[in-house]
Amino acid sequence: MHIVYVLTSIFNPERSYVGYTTNVMRRLKEHNEKKVKGYSNHYVPWKLVVAIDFTEKKLALRFERYLKSGSGHAFLKKHFLP
Repeated sequence: MHIVYVLTSIFNPERSYVGYTTNVMRRLKEHNEKKVKGYSNHYVPWKLVVAIDFTEKKLALRFERYLKSGSGHAFLKKHFLP
């Protein structure tokens, strides 16, 4: 499975992270243990808000890119984020 996931920071809930993986629980653990470099290290700990499975990697990566766009972020806020 190819998974697009959305995390929110527990201490800073207005901060979210969108990513792609094939193992969402492993990836969440990596984010919370600061094994992922970059943006997500600043807002640890994270919680999983949504994980969407895709059968095709190409579609998952396309959806991840959409969620990171302006209209995709608006979609997230309307449907999944507090």
